[in-house]
Amino acid sequence: MTDSQQQEIFEQWLHEHRGIFFKVIRSYSSVAEDQEDLFQEIAVNVWKSVNNFRNDCAVSTWIYRIALNQAIKWSLKTKNQKEKEKDRDYYHILQPKEEQPDERLTWLYEQIQKLDEVDKSLCLLLLDGFSYREMASITGISENYVGVKINRIKKYLTEQSKKM
Repeated sequence: MTDSQQQEIFEQWLHEHRGIFFKVIRSYSSVAEDQEDLFQEIAVNVWKSVNNFRNDCAVSTWIYRIALNQAIKWSLKTKNQKEKEKDRDYYHILQPKEEQPDERLTWLYEQIQKLDEVDKSLCLLLLDGFSYREMASITGISENYVGVKINRIKKYLTEQSKKM
């Protein structure tokens, strides 16, 4: 595959599946600067993977695998760094005010960010309508365990919604 073919496929994937990028990135970070960094890391890994895609699964499944794996790695890598910087975080002051964000969507992303890495992944996949079998394939856990974890996530979100 030539570089131009790889670039064309990458741009097509990026355009057609930008929602996957957005959901994963927003679920793993709430700070615009971090979201941009994470997007770049995911995009680079998707671009590199174009040559390895063999049509064994849907493109969306492939992109989810890459995006979730990269987001988990990024999250673990930046977790310690963020804790060190927590006391001197003034970046939010420079951010423009959003116009009337949807409070329910904001709440949902806040709750998803509180989940552990695997639960975040499962929650996003569930919201996108993936079957338990597909989720198991993407995350590498058994289909039965996916069901158990999804039930726990639903219970957690229900309990949190009652606190609102």
